[in-house]
Amino acid sequence: MNLPVSSKRMPLTLDDFDYHLPPELIAQCPLAERSASRLLVLENGQLQDRVFADLPTLVNPGDLLVFNDTRVIHARLFGMKDTGGHVEVLVERPIGPHEALAQVRASKSPRTGARLRLADAFDVTVLGRVGEFFHLRFPEEEDVLTLVERHGKLPLPPYIGRAADQYDESRYQTVYARAPGSVAAPTAGLHFDEALFERLAERGVRCAWLTLHVGAGTFQPVRVNQLSEHRMHRERYVVPQETADAVAATRAAGGRVIAVGTTSLRALEGAAQDGALEAGVGETELFILPGYRFQVTDALITNFHLPKSTLLMLVSALAGRDEIRRAYAHAVAHSYRFFSYGDAMFIAHRNDAV
Repeated sequence: MNLPVSSKRMPLTLDDFDYHLPPELIAQCPLAERSASRLLVLENGQLQDRVFADLPTLVNPGDLLVFNDTRVIHARLFGMKDTGGHVEVLVERPIGPHEALAQVRASKSPRTGARLRLADAFDVTVLGRVGEFFHLRFPEEEDVLTLVERHGKLPLPPYIGRAADQYDESRYQTVYARAPGSVAAPTAGLHFDEALFERLAERGVRCAWLTLHVGAGTFQPVRVNQLSEHRMHRERYVVPQETADAVAATRAAGGRVIAVGTTSLRALEGAAQDGALEAGVGETELFILPGYRFQVTDALITNFHLPKSTLLMLVSALAGRDEIRRAYAHAVAHSYRFFSYGDAMFIAHRNDAV
């Protein structure tokens, strides 16, 4: 693993990544147009207030945008325990055609061997615990994804204080989502629409695709103050050979590799731990802190992230802690919209970021 070198000379704590966010800045609904969101540009130490539709003017011919094509599944299911209590299940990921890891919320945790009746449609059996998740067996008549898609609900993030509606069915998916498996959207991609893709192509910007299924662990808080003690949740990714080839060709020609979203960045960096980007299937638990040496990523398009979150640590590694603090203070002062349905940033990597 590419360890953050800064952690060797100055211990980083959770408080190093805190900031004040007025709750009214947390976006509860998407804008009417995807590319109408605001875009805060952080490049060469300078901040610019732009709109997302300006993106083609911020990238260069020959640059490569790398997108995560995962699709959000209906991972939230409600039901009853065999003892009669209410239960809420959030599928983390299938681990076979008829088994899955899931978060289970109930007044009392279900025991191994318990049966849960979900959506008043089918039963699952609790096989045990795997860390913070429950190992569930689903009926053998249909696979997990089929049952979840038919009977589950779209899982909006916990900071959105409402249930998902029909509008979210389309707006909490990217326009290019095609590989089902995530419980949260790769939200930087929500700003792209077909018209923007056409303008990027006219600009001479290339696009490439990979898949990383976002797990429920993305919303789990960091529970240790000394960040050297934190362990990331594992996420599965697929990097196609054509994407690895596109990255290599872009670098050889002097273009930039721009990750669209932290999930794309984590997949790229996770697949390049030996130096060169390797195509294939893998899992990453890469924890990116300031001092991390980026192997692939030259810039990042991303939404704003929660205080004390691992994603805020990641963008601080890319641009520098002081620069991110300054950018976030600017965003708060200028009433940018935060988190999944909020506005975005374009962040260029600084080699001297600390």
